[in-house]
Order: sequence, then structure tokens, then C-alpha cells
Amino acid sequence: MDTRTYKTSANTFDELFTSAGRARPGMGQLARFLKLSTARDLNERKHAAELAIKTLGISFTVYSEGDNIDREWPFDIIPRIIREREWQYIHRGLVQRLRALNMFINDVYNEGRILKDKRIPSDLLKSSRDYRKECQGIRPVAETWAHICGTDLIRDADGTVYVLEDNLRVPSGVSYMLENRNISKRVLPELFEDHQILPMDEYPTQLFDTLSALSPRPKDFPEVVVLTPGIYNSAYFEHSFLAQRMGAELVEGQDLIVGDDDCVYMKTVEGLSRVDVIYRRIDDLFMDPEVFNKESVLGVRGLMRAWKKGNVGLANAPGAGVADDKVVYTYVPEMIRYYLDEDPILPNVPSYMCSDAKQRQHVLKNLENLVVKPANESGGYGMYIGPRETRKRTSEMRRLIKANPRNYIAQPIISLSTVPTLIDNTIEPRHVDLRPFILQSDRSYVTAGGLTRVAMVRGSLVVNSSQGGGSKDTWIVAENDTGARL
Repeated sequence: MDTRTYKTSANTFDELFTSAGRARPGMGQLARFLKLSTARDLNERKHAAELAIKTLGISFTVYSEGDNIDREWPFDIIPRIIREREWQYIHRGLVQRLRALNMFINDVYNEGRILKDKRIPSDLLKSSRDYRKECQGIRPVAETWAHICGTDLIRDADGTVYVLEDNLRVPSGVSYMLENRNISKRVLPELFEDHQILPMDEYPTQLFDTLSALSPRPKDFPEVVVLTPGIYNSAYFEHSFLAQRMGAELVEGQDLIVGDDDCVYMKTVEGLSRVDVIYRRIDDLFMDPEVFNKESVLGVRGLMRAWKKGNVGLANAPGAGVADDKVVYTYVPEMIRYYLDEDPILPNVPSYMCSDAKQRQHVLKNLENLVVKPANESGGYGMYIGPRETRKRTSEMRRLIKANPRNYIAQPIISLSTVPTLIDNTIEPRHVDLRPFILQSDRSYVTAGGLTRVAMVRGSLVVNSSQGGGSKDTWIVAENDTGARL
């Protein structure tokens, strides 16, 4: 493959090649592999990967015009490499961030010190769609609310890594991260021999240990279940994958019942069996029809009652989404300083809050040059990218911001870093982000890498799989390569 035709942009950080065409430090072996591989060879490996995905049934669901479309997982075989030294820095930043976020959530539902000290506006939380007054006064085990977090990271044109957002409600994607690694081992065995790649296959064990720490009963092997909305949920593959890997039961709401003793039980052929911990993959409002949505058939009546009395552990805890709000995101650096008395290790993307009159004026004036995001949407839905929008869409966004400024933040357009991606018979740069997964209970754990998502369309910044994006395996490597000119 002639890598000389690989064109990097002067305004974008390419993670494999410098603008002078040299492989970056630690990337030389991958660069040589690509140079020595023919288009036919790479496409044969690609087809082998696609066959494995089909055979293993690795899929996700896209909701389109009222239909549920099951699709095979999109995967690009060329791995993304991050050097271990840089990853150690990112690792520390992720642990620091989740510690502060959990302290914030616990504070919000209890003393409210950060609000009383006016470090964060109290009306910001009162107007949050994910603030749950029903959680007031609760202190979960280890005062931890968000036990599983998927934090989205991006790299700017100068190579700086930024936090794009935190996903604290029901973050998904970890099963695809693990399957990407398994497929890479199948189709790129020689590259695995050439690199010292940090493993990530211990995640299910780490997740089980994190969940077990929430058990109200002192047992070596507590009863842990994964609560799913069912087979039509877009992440059902992941729910069943994680349950199987942890040796936990996969259950729906109808499989559980809260007894007169306010304990949760699972219905089995041998009778009722007490449940200690629930890894819930359903939204707060569908968890318990006794407290939230009365019409919900997905949850378990009385579940909140059992949790409040300490008879069952819930991960993530209801109410954790108050820190998932994209407006609240802008205050995370302040949370780190307030609760930990530390400077943030990983910076936020600079943001403008449309709820602030002065900042809103700036956003409306420069709308064509900004990215605008709704406070509570995910998957890239509702996002506005100024230079790529029509006049009609820009006018509509201006109207939406004026009508509900609290619901929007704006950010400068960051040209996400690029990595080589196999497109037909050539290798082209494509924009990527990264979602590592962080666990916290009585201790912390960070995956060695994460789910790299790829914008498969040339020039696109939208990486979400629900909107046509793909994925890559992410390798954290110890490498002494100084780079080689190709």
C-alpha cells in the first residue's frame, strides 16, 4: 500500500503520521505494516473481520422512522495506537474526574455545599431534566452514584486531549470495545506479536467486582443481575454480553419482584431468589412505576423503596444523570477544584452556556461558526455544526436557543484528530473520538484504551454508530520506536 498518497491536513492532528510524512514515535511498526501490505491483503483481512462479526452476531439497533433496524457492528481493521506514557496521564485525569463527579452528585442530594457556596448556580440543577428529588437524602455505598462512566475524549489540532462529555446514566459501548479486540487478534496476529499491548479482557471481572462491592449482604459471590429493557433495545447485545461474561443473570422487570420485606427477589423455577445488586440498563423514569412513570412495564414496582432501605445495590444509581447534563459539564473543572483541591488534569472543551445572557449573545452572533448541543441528548442527536448547516437549520437553531436557552451549550469547532482507515482499496484519514470506561466503588479502574469511534464519511465529525460511524480497536502500547520516514 503506497502510504505516500496518505494526505494529512495542516489543521488536523493525525495520530500516525506527521505533516512531513514520518511515522510518529511508537507508530513505526504499524506504518511499516501498512506500507508493506497490498490493498488485496488488507481487504481480505477486512472481509475476515466482517465474517467474524456476522458469525458472532455482533450487532446494534438503529431507530429509523419508527422502525428498529438491526445492523452488524461497523469495524475498521487498522488499529489506533496510543503510547502508554500518554495513557498514564489520561488514566489519572479520568479517575480524578469521576471522583469529583461522584462527590458532586452526593453533595447535590445531601448537604448541597457547592450550591450554598455559590460555586454552581442552584437554579441550574433545579431545571435539570435528570435531577431526581426522590433521591434527596440518600447516601449509597461508598457515597458513589455513578459506578460506570463512559467519558468521551477528543484530540485537537495541536495534540491536546480534551473531555468532550461524561456519560453517567447508562453508558454503552464496552462490549464492542472488547469484541473489537477479539477480532483484531484474529485478523492481525503478526501485529500483536510486534507490539506490547496492554490487555483489556479483564473488564467483565472488574465490573463484577465493582458491582459486588455494592452488595448489602457480606457474600463472596453476591447475586448480581443485569436489568435490560428487552431484546428491542439498541444495546441489548451488550446487556446479554456483559451478563454472560460476568456469570450474572440477564433479567427484565417482569422477572423481579419486591417482597413485603422490601428486598428484591428474582423469579426462578425453584422459587424466589434474593438479588443483591442490579446493574440497570434502563432509564431512571422507567425503573419503578411506584415512584416514576406509572405506565412503565420495564421496571420493578418498589425498587426505589428497596434501594433506599439499603436492601439492594443499584448501578448506576438513579439520579446520577444530574451530572450527565451538558450544561453541568461546563462546571466539572470547578468541581475538581472545589472537592479535591486539585487542578483538572484533563481540560474541558471551551464552552458557552446559552443560559447566560452575555454568552448567549455571542453564540447567536457567531452561530455559523459554532457547534451547538442540547443539554440532555446523546448519540449526536440534535447537534448543530454551524459551517455544515443550511440557512433554514441555522434559523431554526436560533429560534430554539431563544425559546429555551437553558437547554443548549455551544463550543468552538474542534477538528478531531484523524487515523488511517481502510476505505475501499486505499487508506484515508478519518476523524475519531475515544470512549474509555471508568469504574468506581470502593476503588477505581480504567480500561486500557476504550472504544474508538470513527467518522467513516470523509471530512465528517460525526462518529456515532447510530449516524453512520464505525469503530476501531484501541491499543495502548509500550514502544521505543523513534519513527521512520516512509
